[in-house]
Amino acid sequence: MMEERSNLMNMMKLSIKVLIQSALSLGRSLDADYAPLQQFFVVMEHCLKHGLKVKKSFIGQNKSFFGPLELVEKLCPEASDIATSVKNLPELKTAVGRGRAWLYLALMQKKLADYLKVLIDNKHLLSEFYEPEALMMEEEGTVIVGLLVGLNVLDANLCLKGEDLDSQVGVIDFSLYLKDVQDIDGDREHERITDVLDQKNYVEELNRHLSCTVGDLQAKIDCLEKTNSKLQEELSAATDRIDSLQEEQRQLKEQNELIRERSEKSVEVTKQDTKVELETYKQTRQGLDEMYSDVWKQLKEEKRVRMELEKELELQIGMKAEMEIAMKLLEKDTHEKQDALVALRQQLEEVKAINLQMFHKAQNAESCLQQKNEAITSYEGKTSQVMSAMKEMEERLQHSEKARQRAEERNNKLKQEFGGKVETLQQQLSQLDKQCSSLERELKSEKEQRQALQKELQQEKDTASLLKAELHQVEGLKKELQKLYEKKEELQKICEEQEQALQEMGLHLSQSKLKMEDIKEVNKALKGHTWLKDDEATYCKQCEKEFSISRRKHHCRNCGHIFCNTCSSNELALPSYPRPVRVCDACHTLLLQRYSSSSS
Repeated sequence: MMEERSNLMNMMKLSIKVLIQSALSLGRSLDADYAPLQQFFVVMEHCLKHGLKVKKSFIGQNKSFFGPLELVEKLCPEASDIATSVKNLPELKTAVGRGRAWLYLALMQKKLADYLKVLIDNKHLLSEFYEPEALMMEEEGTVIVGLLVGLNVLDANLCLKGEDLDSQVGVIDFSLYLKDVQDIDGDREHERITDVLDQKNYVEELNRHLSCTVGDLQAKIDCLEKTNSKLQEELSAATDRIDSLQEEQRQLKEQNELIRERSEKSVEVTKQDTKVELETYKQTRQGLDEMYSDVWKQLKEEKRVRMELEKELELQIGMKAEMEIAMKLLEKDTHEKQDALVALRQQLEEVKAINLQMFHKAQNAESCLQQKNEAITSYEGKTSQVMSAMKEMEERLQHSEKARQRAEERNNKLKQEFGGKVETLQQQLSQLDKQCSSLERELKSEKEQRQALQKELQQEKDTASLLKAELHQVEGLKKELQKLYEKKEELQKICEEQEQALQEMGLHLSQSKLKMEDIKEVNKALKGHTWLKDDEATYCKQCEKEFSISRRKHHCRNCGHIFCNTCSSNELALPSYPRPVRVCDACHTLLLQRYSSSSS
């Protein structure tokens, strides 16, 4: 049993690791035909079947892992939806098929690890289904639950209709988990990155799940407290009404007794009178009959009053049932508002994604600017080298001109000193002419080199002008980047305003149930005023500004129209409200004039 547990735990580690790594390349969204996902369900089925007790019945032996999974519905009320949907699938006929469908739905809800953790925490209930040395009863079960938490980063889109889950054969395919050593070494860096991303996504998912559960529990607690207080008020009112009715019934009984006593006294008086005066009795008999008819009429009226009181009691019971229906409708409204909150949070996430894209664009622009600055510095170095070469060529030209001047001076001296030596001088002159021609050639070559250098310098100047133009473009990019930063700040402000609006909406949602009764009373008091619906108004009636997430809608409790917060920031006490409520500016002035005129 120990070897089987260790082997199953290792297979579960491999299947989860391969599933997460392969899902990252597919965008973390999987379907039912994905092979690593199918193998994961097969390994999970083997882990749940390990150490199951065989239950005997009239039909035969039953060994299914759906039995312990049914306990989740009792331990965790959130899993009731999965159990009902599994039971409502008509194509599932065996317990194994229902268990596989349950695993599919739990993975789609990203709560498979939570449900199995609830099972492992209640091992005294699992002992009815598993042997003491089974995987779910030992420490390996808690390790597997910890591994399953990593699957919350995946989005599984599985369709149960048309799937033959009853007749599938659960065989583990080991070829998916056999890799080369080179592939393992090459994937280590990728695994580190994916592990970091998965941990980040898991923490975000866990925080979101915890915040949602805390909010739901707080809303449920508030709803229960409010309903309890309302029911207590209704009960106290009903008890007061019953006491008043009992008091009226008691008074009617006393009146009945008084009437009966009076009738008895009158009968006694008449008996005495009959003994004394038989003749007067015959005359007064008609009067007694009339008195008897009056008493009979009074009794009929008492019965009629009693019937009316019973009808009033029935009407109060009907009113109580209507109040319960109204409470259910209020709960539906709160659920719809919670859906609206979820949609607003999705819009916030989209705004955050846009901010990230703008930030990446700004980083790319900064990297391009750095590259262009480096190119400008390299071009400046080249221009400095060309200028140094030009200076060296100019120095060579100056030296050659000085040498020519020296040669001419020597010629003149030789002509003056050695007048007779003409031939030798002519020879020297020819040599000097040759030297001059060679020097001229050198000068021409140097001039050509100088022209070439000037052309290169011109080209360098052109490149420098181009680089200056690129610098201007870079400055433009800097300005655009500054604008992008400003847009980013504006978007951040909008996000903060939206978050504040969300917080205000959450506060208003918590107060909405308390204000519903006030709204009903206002509707009764208004009678002639029309209470506009939220969908009928898209802009403020006074300032005519359109409503948005930051500019929210508010009803005036006097006229029933919809205004923004600035146009309806006044509060006054109305006849139908015990405390000051929100009114618009026009109604505020009218009511103040009305109150001032009434007080004067």
